[in-house]
Amino acid sequence: QVQLVESGGGLVQAGGSLRLSCAASGHIFSINSMGWYRQTPGKQRELVGHITSGGTTNYVDSVKGRFTISRDNAKNTVFLQMNSLKPEDTSVYYCHAADYTLGRDYWGKGTLVTVSA
Repeated sequence: QVQLVESGGGLVQAGGSLRLSCAASGHIFSINSMGWYRQTPGKQRELVGHITSGGTTNYVDSVKGRFTISRDNAKNTVFLQMNSLKPEDTSVYYCHAADYTLGRDYWGKGTLVTVSA
């Protein structure tokens, strides 16, 4: 099992920045990629971006150039740096980890990001 704990959400004005953190514990050696999703009420959860164990990143078009995912392997932590935030970025952000070998997905409980106009 893998446990994921997010932190860093909060309220910020449009144009501001926030950094989310996701600390992983448990059978982390089996994780192939980690990333972030977000979900607002009434909408499907969408991928924000992810980073592979090799460091390759991928982002949804709406956040490219504004958001950056990085990882600290020594601390088993993944970060989501969010700059130039917009009100439409308001959402609950979930940390995600994937184990491709076992076909398992792991989720954090989510952290709320609110961007005011």
